[in-house]
Amino acid sequence: MKNITKSAVILSALGLLFYSCAEAPITLEAKGLLPEIIRIPIGATQANPLEILKNENGKQSAVAYQQDGENILWKLDPSESGAVSIKLGNGDTENTASDLEMKKEDGHLSILYRGKKLMDYQYEVTEAPEGVDPAYRRSGYIHPLNTPSEQRLTRIQPKDHYHHYGIWNPWTHTLVEGDTIDFWNLVKKEGTVRFAKFLDQKTGPIFSEYSALQEHVVLKNGAEKIVLNEVQTVRVTPLDASHYLLDFVIDYECATEQPFKIIKYRYGGFGWRTTEFWDNKNSRVLSSEGMTHKNADGTTARWCIVDGALPEGKGGAVMMSHPDNYNHPEPLRIWPEDQYGRGDLFANMATTKTTDWLLEPGKKYTLRYRMLVYDGEMSPEVADWAWGAFAQPRVLRLEK
Repeated sequence: MKNITKSAVILSALGLLFYSCAEAPITLEAKGLLPEIIRIPIGATQANPLEILKNENGKQSAVAYQQDGENILWKLDPSESGAVSIKLGNGDTENTASDLEMKKEDGHLSILYRGKKLMDYQYEVTEAPEGVDPAYRRSGYIHPLNTPSEQRLTRIQPKDHYHHYGIWNPWTHTLVEGDTIDFWNLVKKEGTVRFAKFLDQKTGPIFSEYSALQEHVVLKNGAEKIVLNEVQTVRVTPLDASHYLLDFVIDYECATEQPFKIIKYRYGGFGWRTTEFWDNKNSRVLSSEGMTHKNADGTTARWCIVDGALPEGKGGAVMMSHPDNYNHPEPLRIWPEDQYGRGDLFANMATTKTTDWLLEPGKKYTLRYRMLVYDGEMSPEVADWAWGAFAQPRVLRLEK
């Protein structure tokens, strides 16, 4: 890394930016309609931190960044196009004070930005409501999921579906050691998913992230057996006062020497039970293929907008499926427009709606999702740009 040449090439068509001098100004064009996260691979052997300096009106100021494994992440605002100097040296801008906060209390892990709660991950068991079958108890889900202004977008344990838990992702129809097991409909008492332990937590100026081990457990003959391990890594990246990214990396590995087969079914996997504030008169569904609440169910999509009126203004989220996901573009499960007579909303990237999926022992399987969460309204143009930034983020490469 220290022996750096003097040439520079920009390959904007590929979304890759290369620079190759120890301290050279690079003019970066903000392509996005929102702030964009730029990635700089630094490798495992990088000893000296980078220093990123923004040039504005002849003055330089340090730009905050955060290390992400063998990469550096920093944020480029649409209004900040211009010369940026990047050098190897004694920079320590990763230690810039963060507006993000992560804390644990009352059985949940919270992520806040500038004092406002964006989400809770519930790691302790939530018991079923009083008078309801205790089988509906669960842990390992996100609720509340809030807009940047703390408008709630999720609900749990609604009377029509006590097993609905905010943002959660069990499988409905599976074949495990010769038995069909339902991990979604808890009242069947066949299977459940539970939080086991945290594996990692980190917070910095760019993002907050946690990794949790979740166990898929078969309930049979009064005994419990873990058959599938899931490591769920969740990252929150604020973009501006009205938008943030919520990223999910979900890794699956069989917990036994037997395969775990997910059988084709009309729903299952990454799901969102939306706020009770929404109905078919004040909310919207719009997919990347132009489908709406009337006709989106059963179609495939790269992304899907779900938003509507809230107690204070409007808000919602764009659900995005990564192109590397199994069965991408993924089938959607969207409840009918007249659900329960008022149009309650449930949105699901139903990976196995149209096909089986066999998970074999000794292999790891990964699903990636992103939610762009926002206050206000969302245009399909911004949603499509945001999916592109998810599918192929811009990379600034240090060239030896």
